[in-house]
Amino acid sequence: MLKGTKLYSIVFNKCPRCQEGDMFTSATAFSREFDQMHTHCHACGQRFEPEPGFYFGSMYVSYALYVATIVSAFFLFVVFLDVDPVDLLWGLLPALVLLTPLFFRLARRTWINIFVGYDPAAKKEPAPAGH
Repeated sequence: MLKGTKLYSIVFNKCPRCQEGDMFTSATAFSREFDQMHTHCHACGQRFEPEPGFYFGSMYVSYALYVATIVSAFFLFVVFLDVDPVDLLWGLLPALVLLTPLFFRLARRTWINIFVGYDPAAKKEPAPAGH
């Protein structure tokens, strides 16, 4: 995957501005600290919460991820593989609960990438004081 693209930042948990620093403190979404974020990028100083309540919009992205998963599962299992919809529901509900940390992180990384663009010169700048 090409560095410098928004997809690179989203998939690899990297800062959207310099794509060097990690956004979340834990490398995996499946840990107790799945929701803990760094306050800023250690490479370029980009604040990961530009303003209070910034990530409320990421709930819409998370909702879209859940809907896409449910619709895809429905078409794959019910329409193409002829699985009973009730059986699909019993398998899908625990899967969605287990995917919650992953969707949470993907939604936040996607949301900040909408507003912050890649700047290859950013990693050369020192981190701002007070971060």
